[in-house]
Amino acid sequence: MQPVMKYADGLWPNTLVLLYIVLAYSGGFYLIARDHLLLNSAGVLLLAHSMVIAAYLVHECAHNTIFKNAKDNARLGATLNWFTGACYGAYEDIRDKHFRHHMDRADVVAFDYRPRLTQHPLLIKLLQGLEWCYIPAIEIMMHLLVLLVPFVLPSRRARRARVLIVLVVRGTLFVVLLWWLPQIVIFYPLAYLLFLTVLRFMDTHQHTYEIFETLEQPRGEEITQFDRAFEQRNTFSNLLSTKHPWLNLLVLNFGYHNAHHLKPIAPWYRLPELHRQSFGEDSTQVLPVAHLLRAYHRYRVPRMLNADASDSARAVTENYGANFIGVDGVSFLTAH
Repeated sequence: MQPVMKYADGLWPNTLVLLYIVLAYSGGFYLIARDHLLLNSAGVLLLAHSMVIAAYLVHECAHNTIFKNAKDNARLGATLNWFTGACYGAYEDIRDKHFRHHMDRADVVAFDYRPRLTQHPLLIKLLQGLEWCYIPAIEIMMHLLVLLVPFVLPSRRARRARVLIVLVVRGTLFVVLLWWLPQIVIFYPLAYLLFLTVLRFMDTHQHTYEIFETLEQPRGEEITQFDRAFEQRNTFSNLLSTKHPWLNLLVLNFGYHNAHHLKPIAPWYRLPELHRQSFGEDSTQVLPVAHLLRAYHRYRVPRMLNADASDSARAVTENYGANFIGVDGVSFLTAH
């Protein structure tokens, strides 16, 4: 298998991660099926974490860091999307959107929900209430829109059949599971909400980029204003721990975001060393997780309609993210 891998040292790390995803996903359902609330709770955590790791391995596939052949990365990424529930959208769309994020140095979307949401005050109040209760309502909305966008945007018409087929397949599987395991109606949504919350927490404070509604268009002149210095200045590393780097494996080292943007083809297991070599003791762009947890809590409602001002990095780094509102709805899993 060694020649198949993109990097010679990637065989065992990626094999172990794939094995963990399968075992944790199936193990989560096994524990949910037990007749004990403590085991059920452990199952929810395990299931949610398997989806988190699967999502970040999809991100690796998008950067072609696992296999030499791009088609092999695409096949694995598309398969892993079934674990994350993002399979209603095409893997190619996810990859294209994420590439635009790196190339344009912006949050590139098909449409920005914020100005449209302001036209529906009752919906805003509902979403704000849910967000106040720590329910990631905006993320749920963005994932639901993956199902709706093909029936609204003419450019996505080709995705309609996929949405309908996946709905039938996943709906049937859920009904079968519900018949075998009635408690799934409670525990799977809990695991999925936890999964969305972890991904949203990691995404929220990683950039002060501008939002462009140009995903359905060719790259334009608007992105020429952004260079590599802008990219690093407006990218932040939200490490779960600097004292115990192994804890960052809980999110597959996704917190080493400056290192990732510095060298997007570097695989997840090399990012800690790349960060150390590139930035050394300079912690300017490293935001303490304690600050971000407080900011995540404090701004959970106003963040819903917030879009960070472009190049507002200085305001973030002055207090190491303590007053960083952040941005919602920028998950790489929602390709619209």
